[in-house]
This record gives sequence, structure tokens and C-alpha cells, in this order.
Amino acid sequence: MQATALIAEDEALLAADLQAELARLWPALRIVATVGDGAAAVAQALRLQPDLLFLDIRMPGMSGLEAAQALAEDWPADGKPFPLLVFVTAFDSYALHAFEQAAADYILKPVQPERLAKACTRLQAALAHRAQAPAFDATLAQLRALLGAGTPLQPAPAAEPLKVIQASAGSTITMVPVAEVIYFEADDKYVRVVTAGGQHWIRLPLRELQARLDPQVFWQVHRGTIVRADAIATATRDDAGKLTLSLRGCADKLGVSRLYADLFRGM
Repeated sequence: MQATALIAEDEALLAADLQAELARLWPALRIVATVGDGAAAVAQALRLQPDLLFLDIRMPGMSGLEAAQALAEDWPADGKPFPLLVFVTAFDSYALHAFEQAAADYILKPVQPERLAKACTRLQAALAHRAQAPAFDATLAQLRALLGAGTPLQPAPAAEPLKVIQASAGSTITMVPVAEVIYFEADDKYVRVVTAGGQHWIRLPLRELQARLDPQVFWQVHRGTIVRADAIATATRDDAGKLTLSLRGCADKLGVSRLYADLFRGM
């Protein structure tokens, strides 16, 4: 079967071994790029639109799962079908169970030829099926399951939700009650904290902040945005199906990625 693939692996020797084994097991598979970090994986995958993505889970900066999330949000609606995802991981059996439950294929490091051969057989069958019925919705469901599976990729939830945020600016620390926050937005190395009275910046990764928030109160609507649910006034869908949120106490509009669109369904 003719197909294309991108390998994202930060260890050059492992990437070379994987490419060599794939060449032996699946000669018709063409590797269009090999990259060493998640950001490059996203950029090259969007540019080349391969059929398959082999994503190392732990890479500098952006993890393989975060790269898959970014691609799911940014994949062009008029492009090729979303690539099939294969995660390459050194996690233990507990974490692997999460991947199996989410129906996303995985390969355990160090790569075993027998396991890779089985993965190739599955991928060939999936590609043949996808040619008849594109399955982007199924891929989104898999990613949602993985993001909520409690694997070591995500920080453990805090025992007690955060009540107050200490935002520093120069020599001043402003105590911001979490109950007053309308939304959080990732902004380079900082997170922007938006309230009705203004905005503040904190130096904390969004995923770490999320683990300290009550998930019933704050909803993630994009990989870079978390909003207080009761601050959402309306969710409007345009002709292309994209959702935009209007907020109470704030004139900003927030976009909802396809990965989180299922949060907004009429009762």
C-alpha cells in the first residue's frame, strides 16, 4: 500500500532504527520527514499532510500528545484526511492501558520488530478503511479520551482547587480570586489571567494551572484557553461549524477548537 509517514523522535538513533524497520516491514511506505521536537512535528505535518504520524511522547517543548492536539485543532478542513496516529512511548503498563482504552495505537520503546509488524498491519487496514470512510471524528474521540485518561503526560489533579492566584508585576503581587477569573490564555511563557477588572500575567504552564482548577467550574476550550463555564453567555456556530464564545463581563470572543466542540450541545 502506498502511504506517507512523518517520524517525530528526539533521539536520532531511535528515529533511524524506526525508519529502517519500517523500510523492511513496509517497503511502500515513504517517510516524508523526520523531526526531533513537537513544534517541528506540527509544522511539518501541516505542510506535508502525511497519512501516518509516529509521535514520540516525550520530546523537547511540546509532547507528542500536545502535538497531536495542536494538529487536531489546526488541521485544514479542506486538506487531506487527518493522519493516523501512532505514539512511541517508554511508559509502563499503567500508562499503556490508557492508550489501549483510547484506541490509539502505540509502540513501546525499544521498538520490537514483531510489535511494529502488527502495528503496520493494523495501519494498512485502517488506511484502506479510511479511504472509504474518513474518520476524523473517531480521531477526535481518541484524543479526547487520551487527554482525560490520567496518564503521566498530565499533572496530577490538586487535592484542593486553587482559590487565589498571586500575580506578580515588578515589586507588586496582586491577589486575584479565582472566582473572579473569566478566562486563562497561554501567552508565550506566561498565562494571561483575565477578569472583569483587567488582566494579569503569571509564569506557570497552562497545563499545570489546569490541574489546580476545578474542572466543573473551568472548561478547556482550546489547547491555549481555559474559560469559567458560568462566564459563557453564548456559543455561536458559523457556517463552517466553528464555535465562538461570547462572555459575561468581558467583550472578548473566544474560539472553540474542534477537540472541545462536544462541550457545547443543546439540552
